[in-house]
Amino acid sequence: MTSPQVIDSALEGTPVSVKIRQRIVAAKKRFHANDNIADFIEPGELEALLDEVEIKMQGVLDSMVIDTEHDHNTQNTARRVAKMYLKEVFGGRYFPAPAITEFPNIEHLNELLIVGPITVRSACSHHLCPVMGKIWIGVLPNEHTNVIGLSKYARLADWVMSRPQIQEEAVVQLADLIQAKTQPDGIALVMQASHFCMGWRGVKDVESKMINSVMRGAFLKDPNLRREFLALIPQKD
Repeated sequence: MTSPQVIDSALEGTPVSVKIRQRIVAAKKRFHANDNIADFIEPGELEALLDEVEIKMQGVLDSMVIDTEHDHNTQNTARRVAKMYLKEVFGGRYFPAPAITEFPNIEHLNELLIVGPITVRSACSHHLCPVMGKIWIGVLPNEHTNVIGLSKYARLADWVMSRPQIQEEAVVQLADLIQAKTQPDGIALVMQASHFCMGWRGVKDVESKMINSVMRGAFLKDPNLRREFLALIPQKD
């Protein structure tokens, strides 16, 4: 496999996005919209990538025949949008996972734990329109489960959701992440969200919401536990 150093040397003077892409391809890794690629971004490259996205976003504005030179409202829009995408709404692609301190389950807790509602913000992969919603997380720990603080569930959720997502895939990614971090006997997620690709465009239905769930381990095998979790979730809007 070609080393990153050889790739970078061969690509000197080319756009930083090409360098990052080539590293990912050389590592035979995926770089879909909802993948995190932080491991392939070298120090200082995120700022260079921001500059590159700004230039291309300016080209989009020019192609839409917006006079950003004389329109004071859009003179810096390309830069603002580039920064928003890379460092804010899609930051979950470009920044590593938040540091999560894990503790052993000293007290051998084994009762159902529910966290939520956690407010989440994402964007659909199809139109990059906002997806705004809430998540409820159920965890059934065991004596070997790692314990994390309640706020850490929200940090992990934000990291996963801060990418172009499809709701059905997002909850699976989050369930996989929490499962890997805590190793519980069971994990359950329910997400309810409004999709602006329906309310802002298309059918313009602002009332519709999507609800989906993921059940793992004990929640999948034990219908009583599953019913308990769903019954304890406050009535969704």
